[in-house]
Amino acid sequence: MENEIDNVIHRIYKAISKKAGEDTVILDLSKITSICDYFVITSAASSRQVKLIADEIQDELSEGNVGLLRKEGYDSGRWVLLDYGDIVIHIFHERDRKFYNIEGIWQDAGKVHIDID
Repeated sequence: MENEIDNVIHRIYKAISKKAGEDTVILDLSKITSICDYFVITSAASSRQVKLIADEIQDELSEGNVGLLRKEGYDSGRWVLLDYGDIVIHIFHERDRKFYNIEGIWQDAGKVHIDID
């Protein structure tokens, strides 16, 4: 199962990179909460780019038959949340990311480093 989650996280990271997401951080929450195992957090310079990143992630994961449980905030394009169960993705407009400070709230979480092949 762990390899499956690692593969999904890698695919998410590649999709974000493809649409030029900025300051992408992956937090391992598995030891500190039961909400989910990972948060993936990234930002974009515009609402349009926020939506493009969300679309790219959804397209990439649907190809791998990874089902989206819930999507929030897409219409405004300021903070899109994609819930894939064990992995929750936060795509922020850069100003909103600073305001909500998810990394600060979850500062006890470990950071996951991804190497792109």
